[in-house]
Amino acid sequence: MDAEEYVEAVLSLVEQVPPGRVTTYGSIAAHLGSGGPRQVGRVMALHGGPVPWWRVVRADGRPPPCHDGEVVERYRQEGTPLRPTGRLDLERAFWSPAGI
Repeated sequence: MDAEEYVEAVLSLVEQVPPGRVTTYGSIAAHLGSGGPRQVGRVMALHGGPVPWWRVVRADGRPPPCHDGEVVERYRQEGTPLRPTGRLDLERAFWSPAGI
């Protein structure tokens, strides 16, 4: 898959993540069968503005690093499971693309 197709594939998967759920950069890469979490992160950094970027998190459940204040409010609006500390509850919120 060429670079443009990869970008479209990543963004298409992100659009499928339901409200109130999250997936990881690594899960998206594994589903696509190419690239890795950093490559998915790069796509999101450069092209992810129009899609629900807050639904893609690091493997440890941390949200995208540059949107800390905004992301928590989006999680609350969507009813995304959070821990009492206010951090994301990845175990309850995780969504996996089909086939993983």
